[in-house]
Amino acid sequence: PAMTKIGETRIHEVRCRGGNKKFRALKLESGNFSWGTEVCTRKVRVLDVTYNASNNELVRTKTLVKGAIVLIDAHPFKTWYESHYGVKIGIKKALEVQKTDISAKSSESQDRIKARQVTRTLETGLDNQFASGRVLAKISSRPGQTGRCDGYILEGRELQFYQRMMAKK
Repeated sequence: PAMTKIGETRIHEVRCRGGNKKFRALKLESGNFSWGTEVCTRKVRVLDVTYNASNNELVRTKTLVKGAIVLIDAHPFKTWYESHYGVKIGIKKALEVQKTDISAKSSESQDRIKARQVTRTLETGLDNQFASGRVLAKISSRPGQTGRCDGYILEGRELQFYQRMMAKK
């Protein structure tokens, strides 16, 4: 394996059979992560490797591989959610919904945001993560082959499963 680590981006180009190229990421600091239920993708920093099903050694050495569970910065997703729904999320002791001030926006935008607020739902497990400023995500690309670290935010049953697995270790 390329043993891709977290750090300032370093990618080597490798010539392969047929003159094709692979991009061997030696170090990466950010990637493109998608929030599936909200259909939102942002470039965010990868903060830490927290779990790897194949090998604990990869967690200890903070190696980025496909299928690894990583902690990513929640801020870009949080700001998108607040502008899209007009609701603040990730507030530690919030029993009632805190709405952001949308009076500066046009009436059409205000109507659109109010319509979105009716149908919005946010999982409590995800909201707790937003409160800490870090979100668990899974890497779906192969950093040692493509030179990129892309993935998706864990939610629902998959999030519960990986939280259970991490609690065991």
